[in-house]
Amino acid sequence: MSLIKSISGFRGTIGGKSGDNLTPIDLVSFVAAFAQLIKEKTNKESISILIGRDARISGEMVSHLVTGTLMAMGVDVLDTGLSTTPTTEIAVVDNHADGGIILTASHNPIQWNALKFLAGNGEFISQQDGERVLELAAKNNFTFVQAIKLGKYTKIEDAVEKHIEKVLALPLVDIEAIKQANFRVAFDAVNSTGGFVLRKLLLALGVKDIFGLNEEPTGVFAHNPEPLPENIKDICELVEKEHCHVGFVVDPDVDRLALVTETGKPFVEEYTLVAVADYVLENTPGNTVSNLSSSRALRDITEKKYNQKYFASAVGEVNVIEKMKEVKAIIGGEGNGGVIYPACHYGRDALVGIALFLTLLAKKKMKCSDLRDTYPNYVIAKKKMELTPEINMDLVLKSIAEKYKNYEVITIDGVKINFENEWVHLRKSNTEPILRIYSESDAMATAEHLANVIIEDITTIIRENL
Repeated sequence: MSLIKSISGFRGTIGGKSGDNLTPIDLVSFVAAFAQLIKEKTNKESISILIGRDARISGEMVSHLVTGTLMAMGVDVLDTGLSTTPTTEIAVVDNHADGGIILTASHNPIQWNALKFLAGNGEFISQQDGERVLELAAKNNFTFVQAIKLGKYTKIEDAVEKHIEKVLALPLVDIEAIKQANFRVAFDAVNSTGGFVLRKLLLALGVKDIFGLNEEPTGVFAHNPEPLPENIKDICELVEKEHCHVGFVVDPDVDRLALVTETGKPFVEEYTLVAVADYVLENTPGNTVSNLSSSRALRDITEKKYNQKYFASAVGEVNVIEKMKEVKAIIGGEGNGGVIYPACHYGRDALVGIALFLTLLAKKKMKCSDLRDTYPNYVIAKKKMELTPEINMDLVLKSIAEKYKNYEVITIDGVKINFENEWVHLRKSNTEPILRIYSESDAMATAEHLANVIIEDITTIIRENL
């Protein structure tokens, strides 16, 4: 089964049987349900919904189905075409749309696609609204409008340019400093929309020497599209070969950002947010937020270097944003390279990350690798355990929390235990029957050992309670 329904949207593999994969029938049902939700929320019969998509090969087909369904529901469609997730988020607000749909499976492989739903503020819909969409889709009882009331279709041509203008206008983005630095920059756009978006951004920032890799948005990804170290070896070689100061890697919908140092080595995705937050905190002190599975390095920078407050949220972008608003954080995000900078908008945005990082690098007048060495050096071990129906996972998590109650234990999303120099986070996956076990330390051997100790504890608890 390759169809995943969640409160934030729907994703699955293209083709196959309806109900088991992301087929045209499923797409129509989900989109109609979302349109119905927006009508209920706005109490308006005439609404507009803005859409945008990444370049994956199923995108055009999915876009036609989404557009047709919305128009059949009497919804006016504003289409940004090939776009990015943050561009679409910003465009919803700029065009006064009542909601938005991003057609992207993010870092998933080529056979996947997805619908991600936005409220009228350009942010992902709430859990309550997501549950309502699931309810409406399950009922599958929609009333489509008559021909005279069909929605209108409008193509939005300038969404990317307006997004870039918004990034350039940020007070902490120093275009002149970037120009003066004469950076040589490489990027890997994994054959999606980052190809033309990043080049436009870099040129607007005054970068003249640009080396694009997998730049053409064919949707046929040159490698696994998740920007992890094992998947970005080609750009690491390109950065070193062309004597670049830095390399940027984005996922297909351009909301995650990974960096490569001038040595051709990964900066490590966890440290994208750390570096950008370092620059923001230096200039505008305030609170920071990341999710429970992100590196401790952000907390260290926030508390030890700037004497500000750090807060942790449950995993998931919508949860990070909710916590950021609650504590009035000036910057936040996720350890997967997702930078959320409210001065621009509440959403992960690789363009914002690039502009702020280049400004930081220009002002510090340091090599990228030297900058990386200024931050605490942590590594995260990521493990998982397969779950079977007879395992009472709630009991397991409660027992783990009890066993380690003498340490700081956080239970807002699974169980996280903060030790003096390490942490471990256990949480049930929302999409697979597995338990994720993440542990962090200053050495991989220590992180692996900690994770294995917790796995032994879990195995004992399961054995004793079966």
